[in-house]
Parts: sequence; C-alpha cells; structure tokens
Amino acid sequence: MRVLVTGSSGLIGSALTGRLESLGHEVVRLVRSPGPTGPLEVAWEPESGRLDPRTLEGLDSVVHLAGESIASGRWSAARKARIASSRLKGTSLLASAIASLKDPPSSLICASAIGYYGDRGQAPLTEDSPPGEGFLAEVCSAWEAAATPAAERGIRVAHVRIGVVLAARGGALSRMALLYRLGLGGRAGGGGQYLSWISLEDVVGALCRLLGDGGMSGAYNATAPSPVTNAEFARVLGRVLRRPALLHAPAFALRMALGEMAKELILASARVLPERLIEAGFVFRHPDVEDALRAALL
Repeated sequence: MRVLVTGSSGLIGSALTGRLESLGHEVVRLVRSPGPTGPLEVAWEPESGRLDPRTLEGLDSVVHLAGESIASGRWSAARKARIASSRLKGTSLLASAIASLKDPPSSLICASAIGYYGDRGQAPLTEDSPPGEGFLAEVCSAWEAAATPAAERGIRVAHVRIGVVLAARGGALSRMALLYRLGLGGRAGGGGQYLSWISLEDVVGALCRLLGDGGMSGAYNATAPSPVTNAEFARVLGRVLRRPALLHAPAFALRMALGEMAKELILASARVLPERLIEAGFVFRHPDVEDALRAALL
C-alpha cells in the first residue's frame, strides 16, 4: 500500500513507519515546516489550515498520529488550547482534504486516547462505554468527531484509543524508569487507580491490523487485556529494574506540583479493555505487564 502517516517522527509514528517499510509498503510522511526534504514527504500547516489536496492523490490509506504532547509540562490555559487545537484542527483539515479527492484513500486510521473515558474508578470500560468528564475526555470526543468529513465521504474511519505506551525510549516509561534507577520509584497517590497500558510493539501491530482489515471501523481500544493498578505497576517495575519501589508521591503533592495534569494523567483511573481487538482475533505479543516491561527495558 501507499500510506500517508502524520506524526511520523513521534514514538509510535517512527516505529510504525519502520514496520510498514519493512513489510514493503510505501510510506509518505506529512511534515511541518521547514518543509519536505524528499520525494516521500508532503508539507502541511494544520494551525493555518494549509494542505494542498493535490499532494494527497494516489494514497491507499492514511494513519493520523500527530498532536501536541499532553505530558511534557503543566497545563496552563495556553497549553491546553494548543493540545486541543493540534488535534482538532489537524484532524479536521486532513479529513476534509482527503474527502475532497476524486479518488480518496480507502481508510483513515486516526489516533485517539483512553482519556476519552475520563476518571472511572474500578469499572471495566469497553468501546461501548460512554465518554467521561474532564478536559481530556472533551478533547478526545471532539478529536474523533473531527474525522466526520472522511466518514461522510465513504472512507473507512477507525479511531484508536491508545493507552500508556510502554517503550524504552520516549513516552512515560523512560521517565519512570529513570526515577526507579535513582531509587526514587513508588506509587502515585493512593495507588488504586487503574493504569491501562500497551507495549509499543502491540500498538504498532494493532495499527497495521486496522490498516489491512477493511472490515474494521469505529472505535478500538489499543490497550493490553490486563490493566493494572498504579501500585501493582510500581511493584512490577521495581522488580524488573531490581530497584526499590517504596516511595509514595501523595496526591496533594502531585496536584500542587502539576495541577490539573496530575488529576487527569496520574491520579485518574481508567480500566480499559480492548474488547473489539480481541473480538477481531488480534493476538497481543505482550499481554502481561511484567513481560512488556522486560521486553522494553532489559
């Protein structure tokens, strides 16, 4: 296939493009300024709405992963606006552009996040669960809705609600592993909040499966089938790294340091299950958190 990928330089995007190219697919990267540097790169500026649809001719599919990081700093009003805008404007622009083509791609695989579900305690959550409350839930709902022009054009659209991705370089795990190696590991808050995770290899595998299966559309939870509590994750990570996991970051201290970001990213609980991937027969390479951590870190 000829596949357009946005966010190709990110944690998931770089792993996905490598996998696709190894399988013989042609990957076209949608890139921001200073602009394309090769024949398989296309320029866009989602904030200003600049994307020439003519540059998108001849695509078989699109994987849209681009978006401002939600975990790289305290959420000021300006930062929250950038987080939302990067997702809504980019998705709307891309979906409208491919929908305008005479011969559009057959599918749009669009990233979303388990933030869609909000803070839901111990309740098991599947793709049929309603959206939650809070900033991330609102952003994710609007993010998914922004792909509507593509769906209305008859393009198959899949929304991939991605959990915490476990990878050695980049993402949350690399920061956590550093703390543990310094002897500063432990649970956050009460520790009973659920952490829904997935290995990098499995999220890439799920995206490839969605690309190749024309019968898969709608929402899919990209999480491992065995979410764990924050306290259990801390114990397992400490065991894998052979470091203590005895420290405790109190909820009030996290809220003071990180504000709303701590409430929604660290202290919120979402027990998310990949029901539709399992029903489709997807086989996880790393269904167990200790196996996933060992594969990523050792």
